[in-house]
Amino acid sequence: MASDIHMPGPVCLIENTNTQLVVNPEALKILSAITQPVVVVAIVGLYRTGKSYLMNKLAGQQKGFSMGSTVQSHTKGIWMWCVPHPKKPNYTLVLLDTEGLGDVEKGDNQNDSWIFALAILLSSTFVYNSMGTINQQAMDQLHYVTELTDKIRAKSSPDANEVEDSADFVSFFPDFVWTVRDFSLELEVDGQPISADEYLQNSLKLKQGTSPKDKNFNLPRLCIRKFFPKKKCFIFHQPTDWRKLRLLETMHDDQLDPEFMQQAADFCSYIFSNSKVKTLSGGIQVNGPRLETLVLTYVNTISSGDLPCMENAVLTLAQIENSTAVQKAMTHYDQQMTEKVQLPTETLQELLDLHMASEKEAVEIFMKNSFKDVDHLFQKELADQLAIRRDHFCNENMKASSDRCSALLKDIFHSLEEDIKQGVYSIPGGYHLLMQTMNELKKKYFQEPRKGIQSEEVLHAYLSSKESVIDAILHTDQTLTEMEKEIEVQRVVAESAEAAAKMLEEMQKENQKMMEEKEKSFQEHLKQLTEKMEKERAQLMAEQERVLALKLQEQTMLLKEGFQDESRQLQREIKDLKYKMERRNSCILI
Repeated sequence: MASDIHMPGPVCLIENTNTQLVVNPEALKILSAITQPVVVVAIVGLYRTGKSYLMNKLAGQQKGFSMGSTVQSHTKGIWMWCVPHPKKPNYTLVLLDTEGLGDVEKGDNQNDSWIFALAILLSSTFVYNSMGTINQQAMDQLHYVTELTDKIRAKSSPDANEVEDSADFVSFFPDFVWTVRDFSLELEVDGQPISADEYLQNSLKLKQGTSPKDKNFNLPRLCIRKFFPKKKCFIFHQPTDWRKLRLLETMHDDQLDPEFMQQAADFCSYIFSNSKVKTLSGGIQVNGPRLETLVLTYVNTISSGDLPCMENAVLTLAQIENSTAVQKAMTHYDQQMTEKVQLPTETLQELLDLHMASEKEAVEIFMKNSFKDVDHLFQKELADQLAIRRDHFCNENMKASSDRCSALLKDIFHSLEEDIKQGVYSIPGGYHLLMQTMNELKKKYFQEPRKGIQSEEVLHAYLSSKESVIDAILHTDQTLTEMEKEIEVQRVVAESAEAAAKMLEEMQKENQKMMEEKEKSFQEHLKQLTEKMEKERAQLMAEQERVLALKLQEQTMLLKEGFQDESRQLQREIKDLKYKMERRNSCILI
């Protein structure tokens, strides 16, 4: 169980060797065991800015993520710590601490951009940690955000004339939290006190002008405003005297500045209460195995020299999960049929009704565990497997019926066959005696329960196999005239023909039932698929409505600040998004 997972400390999730990023199998093993939804909080920032201290506080521990005490960067790559969520009992909190950005000891800073991008892709809350104040230097250090569209793709193959805009990213980007450490200014503007959130909002205001300097000033601010519609800011005073900072992880809370401790408590409380479950497009909640797949997919893509793509990652995840969903559905079907079906069934309809009930549950399980089943390929695979299993049960039912009927006939007619061998009926009047005995034995046979659907056919085949013996006894019976013998032959032939016609009629009825069953199966699959597609469409529309509202809000702010060009650009994005929503809304589910 996920709640039983105990990690005494963090482990490396993605190692940065300075030449490539490598996933740690041990960390993946931990993720694979977490069946609960995960809330993923990642923190990034320049090295030696105290990121790890905040992550340890979120983990509820004094120590854990390496904080170090020198100017050397300690955390290489991305480290992970999975802990029970302190406020949501059925969720797991996954903390990701990243290596410090801008480490002068690195020969290649390219990996900084990838670490930043991975933190964005994997988290549901993204914490950016900086020192001092939110000034131009802090913004310049956040240049990675301006490179995101060069590092991440939202769609696998956008249209030739379509450029990915912020709407494509907003739908899966995490919430943004800016933490400012060692803050020493007064939170006020024009002599009026302001909140930390207002301080961030004020810092993200754009500057009028078209010079390169103005554009460089505005670019990171525009990116933060467009990519991260939900923003939060926390400021922290220095926790203690700077000479004691290296001892921070060994100091007790009462040795630290009370105001700093309150600020840290407020930060943790906000994260615990407001950080959402990591969710994919379509409202798909991420658990441990899904996060494991995302990590592998993104890192493998980066290692291959390609750009990580959200849509491709989701499709890769869908391939794995949809295949598993088919297996889960089939396992449930087999379990239900094994428990409920006692072969042979009295009628074909009895078996088909049990199959239909089990198939309906199997399809429900598939629908619950599958998503983004492109062209419904996995559902078709499930339908094919269910049809094969249905036919298998039908064949097994026929075999079980044949075996039981053959065994019954052998047992019931055994004495008769022995009497025939002994010549008991090879006497005058023996034929009528034989017919009387056979009718009594047939009556006994028909009284036996649960013979199944082959009852008539097996009896007919058995009697047909005895026709030559019966015919010989008939023709040697001296008490019968030739006319009586001829009439009896015609009666037997007529009976045989009637039985054959009855079997043909039954066969046609069974074929008709099978055709009706296939139609019922098709309609059940279609019904559940339609319901699922309606839910997914409603979810997607809700996501797009949220993005549209955020874009309209940002456009209003741009107009208010007097940035006409940026507002017009956003208006084009809004128009394009509305067009996509109208198209999707007018689609008729087939």
